[in-house]
Order: sequence, then structure tokens, then C-alpha cells
Amino acid sequence: MENKPNDSPTLPIADRFATQGRVAIRMRSHPGSNSMISVVHPAGLSTETQQTSGSLWMSAIAAMNGIVSSLWAGTFAVEPSAKTGIHHHGKQDTVVYVLEGEACVRWGNFGEHSVTVRAGDFLHVPSWLPHQELNPSKKNPFRWVVVRSTPEPIVVNLPDDFWMPTDSQPIERRRR
Repeated sequence: MENKPNDSPTLPIADRFATQGRVAIRMRSHPGSNSMISVVHPAGLSTETQQTSGSLWMSAIAAMNGIVSSLWAGTFAVEPSAKTGIHHHGKQDTVVYVLEGEACVRWGNFGEHSVTVRAGDFLHVPSWLPHQELNPSKKNPFRWVVVRSTPEPIVVNLPDDFWMPTDSQPIERRRR
């Protein structure tokens, strides 16, 4: 059988539209399919998402932006010398790509663990893990691209004293 230029398995449909800085092109990959590629431009990012003190979350790939997906994606920024509140993301795993700047990420029973991430690094934060991001720079913000494992963003903000002992007795750790 001879291939003709129009025998492509992907047939474009004349259904191109733009809304609030977002462009979507509807394509049919096989008969009956309703697949759509969505592009969110910077002007289309939304702050209408759960926030953590000390930071700015902006949603991109989210139902609130008219994009149906099994994931959530957006950007995250923390200004110079700022830090977020202690928080976790419930049942969501989080994957981060550091666009610019440097951040210290704390976690653990008492915030005793930390790692520094810089532009070009990837970071994975497991579900339910209380953590906090700190910006050590006095001049530069840090910015991340964030992808979450469920479509709705989950941010559970914890009290500022979450990592402090509840009494004045020293913390006794058991050895295994």
C-alpha cells in the first residue's frame, strides 16, 4: 500500500481557540478521540490556588484553568531571605524542577534534615511529608516548576511551632 501525504494517523480539526492567554489546539489521534494539547502562557497563570505563607503559587495545568488532567502543574516562587510556613501536600507526591535561584528544603520529625537545591536540580517530595522551603539569598528569589500527582493542589499549612517539642524535656530518641 502506498503512503500518501494525507494518510497521517493524526488529523487536525479546525477548532483552534484562545482564552485568557491560553491556546489549545484540538487534534484527533484516532476516530472518536477527544485529545487536546493545551498551552498556558505566562499571562494565563493563575494565583487562584492554595497558598503557603512566604511564597507565591501560580497554577498552569489545572481544572480551574479549564484543563482536565490527572496532574497539577504550576510555578512556585519565594522572595529573597523569605521562607515558607511548614506544610505538606497530603496524598500528593511532588516533583520540582528548579528554574532559578537556590533553596534550602527542611523536613523530618523536627525539621532536622535539609538539602540545598539549585537551578537545574530536580527534587521529589513524598506525600504527607512536612517540609519548609527557605531562600538563603539576600538578593535573588528562587523559582520552581512544580508537578503534583493529583489534579487538585493540596496544601496543608501546619502551625509555626509544629517542629518544636511540646514540653521542656529533652527529646529522647530510641536507637534501633
